[in-house]
Amino acid sequence: MVERADMRIEQLADGFELWVGDVAIVRHRAAEPAFFVGSGRPLVEMYRGNFAIEDRVDERLPLRHAEIAGNLVRLAVAAGLAPLLELRVEPGGLALNAAGPALNRFWLRVLADAGERLWGGGEQMSYFDMAGRRFPLWTSEPGVGRDKSTQLTWQADVTGKSGGDYWNTNYPQPTYVSSRRYALHVETDAYAAFDFRDPDFHEIEAWAVPARIEAWAAPSFVGLVEQLSARFGRQPRLPDWAIGGAIVGLKDGERSFDRLEGFVAAGAEVSGLWCEDWVGLRVTSFGKRLFWDWKANEARYPGLRGRIAALAARGIRFLGYVNPYLAADGVQFVEAAERGYLALRQDSDDIYLVDFGEFDCGVVDFTNPDAAKWFAERIIGQEMLDFGLSGWMADFGEYLPVDVRLSNGVDGMLMHNPWPTIWAKVNADAVASRGRTGDALFFMRAGWTGVQAHCPLLWAGDQSVDFSRHDGIGTVIRGALSSGLLGNAYHHSDIGGYTSLFGNVRTAELIMRWSEMAAFTPVMRSHEGNRPDDNLQIDGDPQVLAHFARMTRIHAALAPYVAGLCDEAVATGLPLQRPLFLHFEEDAACYPVETAYLYGPDLLVAPVIEPGAERWQVYLPAGADWIHLWSHEAHSGGQVLDVESPIGSPPVFWRAGSVHEALFAGLASI
Repeated sequence: MVERADMRIEQLADGFELWVGDVAIVRHRAAEPAFFVGSGRPLVEMYRGNFAIEDRVDERLPLRHAEIAGNLVRLAVAAGLAPLLELRVEPGGLALNAAGPALNRFWLRVLADAGERLWGGGEQMSYFDMAGRRFPLWTSEPGVGRDKSTQLTWQADVTGKSGGDYWNTNYPQPTYVSSRRYALHVETDAYAAFDFRDPDFHEIEAWAVPARIEAWAAPSFVGLVEQLSARFGRQPRLPDWAIGGAIVGLKDGERSFDRLEGFVAAGAEVSGLWCEDWVGLRVTSFGKRLFWDWKANEARYPGLRGRIAALAARGIRFLGYVNPYLAADGVQFVEAAERGYLALRQDSDDIYLVDFGEFDCGVVDFTNPDAAKWFAERIIGQEMLDFGLSGWMADFGEYLPVDVRLSNGVDGMLMHNPWPTIWAKVNADAVASRGRTGDALFFMRAGWTGVQAHCPLLWAGDQSVDFSRHDGIGTVIRGALSSGLLGNAYHHSDIGGYTSLFGNVRTAELIMRWSEMAAFTPVMRSHEGNRPDDNLQIDGDPQVLAHFARMTRIHAALAPYVAGLCDEAVATGLPLQRPLFLHFEEDAACYPVETAYLYGPDLLVAPVIEPGAERWQVYLPAGADWIHLWSHEAHSGGQVLDVESPIGSPPVFWRAGSVHEALFAGLASI
């Protein structure tokens, strides 16, 4: 483990500087203050998980005057006026204390360098390098299309306020990594933003004075990731069953079992069957949704417990679905309401109902310890784990309304962002209660600071079923890289995407290209999407099914290599999917690459993410020789290679001299 560098203060004639290691991060002078406080009023509108947020800033005060006594700094608007902000330099960070609760806005300017690159921000889907843009940090639906210039995004906006933009994400986090080899984290649960547009400084904004500003420095990016993962939490090792084959997603009632046999007969290596509709279906205008009463639906899946046991005897796990809300027309809603476990309205003692799109739900109030324990034991423990489930999608952590009344009395504006982390802990506690940590596997799309301490696997959320720049297949690579630098070791996505609206449907090419990419990720899982009847499914085309089956066998063959990467993740926090510069820091050409990745130190994967491409350009990092996985041809690093890349042969290379060379060399014959 890299030893953490302490933050320190250096006094200047007219102010001070803050350093971490040998990196100056803040310079505060009377003429150019770095710290600002103020007050404001939020304007928030939520519609089905999509938020329109504005700020009415009443006051923004530059704190020009600094009084320094050792590690303590008191900041005021001017000499002779009362201090409004107190800073205390502590090991690893800066503790902040505001003069009073009326100060509910905070801004900090961090030193910027020309050409500096910035990564992190949680899971960012559009831009891996955040330099030059502003990123609001608020967990929400990511939006459909996510590009205001496209017709798809416009249609989503005008019909459901759900178009989104480049910065919308299920999993934001106020943490970034700089190419100056330091990382900075804002310890706050409030709405926040990173503004990287000014060439002279990065401005951090928070709608509450943060408790701490933390910083790390290291001589290498590997060292930074180790420190960040130690701070925020490391996931347990992925179970062998999850990396040893594909998890086939089907939501076709009892027909799912018959269809699964078609996958097996086609030669697919199957480790799990995921039926999110195990609780029953509710059909809406959006598509086929689930019935949010978290127990097996015998009408849709008769004899499910026995079928799960039969699959288990064949080495195939069964997975389901759950989220932290209860349908108002379900029996568990009544049970929770009778116990007082649902969040209430602010203006009455009525239960707060959330519109999820043609059906209403109650919010389980996890700030009530008894409610959290009830959900973990009564629902996840008894109805899921004891029933035989080995995993599930733990969905929808990002929907907490800001005007809800919670048991702990904290304002919804301050509970909204941490809600996914609280939700993750409920799931993790349930798994631990059955002694199945590291065996039962749930996956989440929503997150905030600390989610990785509880969530064993991220999934990239609801991409559109296409190749689009801001909402298609390529976004999941950026999501894996950005979240991975913060210590989220394991990431995967829905093969084929999820969201099909306004006539946007899957093609066979998209499914096959997505399958190729998924074979070189920790977990390979398919999804039928929100409108399965309108979209091509993997088993709906013999060619697509045969291709998928081959990719599952390649994924399974890589299990010994991936198992070693999982062990490394437990020990160091290093993600399995890594930006090229993580291992090739001296190669400047690696830094702009954001749609290719190292899979561990020895594989380079550059998925084809555009339609109709038979060739693909791949940058091979300097400092190593690279062997093409399919032809076994050797190439020197430090060059852009134009690679023949037909479907079935995605651009993948291994590092010459790898101890896994024999394993890699055998993949082409599968």
